[in-house]
Amino acid sequence: MATAFTGTYGVNYGRIADNIPSPEKVVTLLKAAKIKNVRIFDADHSVLNAFKGTGLELVIGLPNEYVKDMSANADHALTWVKDNVKAFLPETHIVGIAVGNEVLGGSDYDLAVALLGAVKNIYNATKKLGVDHVVQISTAHSQGVFANSYPPSSCIFKEGVDQLMKPLLEFFTQIGSPFCLNAYPFLAFTYNPGKIDINYALFEPTEGIYDEKTDLHYDNLLDAQIDAAYAALEDAGFEKMEVIITETGWASHGDQSEPAATPSNARTYHYNLRKRLAMRKGTPMRPRSMLKAYIFALFNENSKPGAGSEKYYGLFKADGSISYNIGFPGLKSSSAASSRLSVKVL
Repeated sequence: MATAFTGTYGVNYGRIADNIPSPEKVVTLLKAAKIKNVRIFDADHSVLNAFKGTGLELVIGLPNEYVKDMSANADHALTWVKDNVKAFLPETHIVGIAVGNEVLGGSDYDLAVALLGAVKNIYNATKKLGVDHVVQISTAHSQGVFANSYPPSSCIFKEGVDQLMKPLLEFFTQIGSPFCLNAYPFLAFTYNPGKIDINYALFEPTEGIYDEKTDLHYDNLLDAQIDAAYAALEDAGFEKMEVIITETGWASHGDQSEPAATPSNARTYHYNLRKRLAMRKGTPMRPRSMLKAYIFALFNENSKPGAGSEKYYGLFKADGSISYNIGFPGLKSSSAASSRLSVKVL
């Protein structure tokens, strides 16, 4: 069965920006940072070509706007996999296809109904083309698929999501795919500031929470979010499925309503998360299942819509310099003056 992850640390390379480095320069940046696992949200050929022969492992995305068509037309799915996957293997290490993003639990019910068909048709296309053993099929879920995620052990899939989720999980069990979760302690804290201790969200020392039902203690919010997903999977009858974090991050700037979005908090979250992943350990509920996570995101993306924070999730600024120092080298060393400034900001 195909596995799409080496080690524990990866990054999302989002490109909703008009000022970020070329894909070739991004390869240089990723190699310097020793980041091997990369996700993109489409199958842009300029990226697929730039990644040829680099050894970087790439998960590509089938965007939501294609999902209904791929679900209805198996031949379109075959063509898409042929043109965007088969044509680039093995020189470009495409190790996964994420079919849609945060589809279940969203507002488009027709899209949600179409997801399983699209997943099956894309999988069958990889099988027909003989690449199913190297390319893992998945889809990423938001927290919007859950009900009662506090304490973690009480989490279940939301009514209305569960009847679409279960057949999807059955299929993923057959093909050996994990449950992919986008989890943001930053957003949980931002929407519930009075209820959540910021140190708990940032992996800083805190008394944490105690889950009576399981007799487990949590010292950080991300572990609790992941175990909530494990509890929901168990409740649905899928206790053997692995949970992988496909997005997590912390914005370094935001709107007035997002006061936790500061360079200092973003640095603390990412520095501590990197340390947490390097320990190669699991969560309280799944201590033996090594946690793997893709960071969101590689760059600040200036064209992203939504809240102010959406433009500032990058580990790197658009010019390839670091947003804050967690030990990664930037594309170019900035002048002494600007590096003095960045120290002041931290």
